[in-house]
Amino acid sequence: MHLAYPAVLAALLFCTGLYGVLARRNAILVLMSVELMLNAVNLNLVAFDVWLSKAARETLHSGQALTLFTIAIAAAEIGIGLAIVLAVHRNRGTSDIDKLRDTAEGHETVGPDSDALTAGPADGAGKAEATA
Repeated sequence: MHLAYPAVLAALLFCTGLYGVLARRNAILVLMSVELMLNAVNLNLVAFDVWLSKAARETLHSGQALTLFTIAIAAAEIGIGLAIVLAVHRNRGTSDIDKLRDTAEGHETVGPDSDALTAGPADGAGKAEATA
């Protein structure tokens, strides 16, 4: 088999995963898209390892060893990622990335002390300079 077939398939998988990361708003779907990207990398590692092993008979198969490490890291990443998403969903009630970003920015303290910190001097001259 030619090297082009798995390389094209890996490129398609990676592009699909990249589109999923950039376009999706659900955190679970973003994690699934990252897994697609990692699987594309694994496919490239194994394909190039097999291709290079044809040239040299005594090889260590380092691409396959790196693939095993990548699979282990991906399993840990998805476990931790799902735990974080579930904890955020329990606390906030949504896993939509845009809504989570808005709620993170909405935790600013509002009150008389916060205006005094941003205004500067009591006469208001510092506030005019800060906005200019």
